[in-house]
Amino acid sequence: MARGKVLGLFIKANMIPRVVFSDFDGTLTSHTDLTVKFFEILNLLSDHKIPLVIVTGRSISWGHFLLTHFPQLKHVICEGGGVLVKRKQDGVIAKELYVDEKEVTRLQNFTKSLLKKFKGLELSADSLGRLTDRAIELSDLMIDVDRMKDIKTFMDKENVNYSQSNVHLNFWCGEISKYKSVSEFMKKYYKEYSLEQTIFFGDSMNDESMFKDLPHTVGVSNIKEVLKKLNYEPSVVLTGEENAGPQGVYNHLESLLK
Repeated sequence: MARGKVLGLFIKANMIPRVVFSDFDGTLTSHTDLTVKFFEILNLLSDHKIPLVIVTGRSISWGHFLLTHFPQLKHVICEGGGVLVKRKQDGVIAKELYVDEKEVTRLQNFTKSLLKKFKGLELSADSLGRLTDRAIELSDLMIDVDRMKDIKTFMDKENVNYSQSNVHLNFWCGEISKYKSVSEFMKKYYKEYSLEQTIFFGDSMNDESMFKDLPHTVGVSNIKEVLKKLNYEPSVVLTGEENAGPQGVYNHLESLLK
């Protein structure tokens, strides 16, 4: 695969990524647990003065949590690319939308229609804090696969987009993707670097826009569970239990930064 060869050159030439992007659940966490390996990743990148930008499907409230508790982080892209949460120079945490306000309003109206049509359907607990998307717990939907198909059909009919992560079925209005947000983010905050000087780690179906369009992408080994469902694979797929989740991220970064 051509992009795999490009990443091979990236490694062989000992080129150090200028910005590291990463999915959160299943990539920086071990299953659902935040382990010591996450702290080791933060310290490794901090020692090399390389920023880590988490790109997650989780809500804006999670972005606030991550910035509040981990001072090494300055930016978190949340809600699948819909909103950036950033720490300003004065320490104040602020947000920046990556989708038009009218789409936020359309999402609010659609959500009301969805819950009215599908009786008993509940949004994820963190949907109350979401701005640009909403989420349904995947575990709830898997109980009735036919109902999940009906929900997706209704979303298609209403021109509402959706994607599936390890934990949620996320849905939104307008053009939102992880790649689109990362591209806009780089132009504003790291315009001195190109996307070719970045790397992304992921493990999920909602990382596919990154796998498709970003030159240097890495799938941690637990991506094998969804690999066959992807139309676009990462440039490199790690293998073995020792490269699952955050351990895989750490191992790969360590090999690049030697």
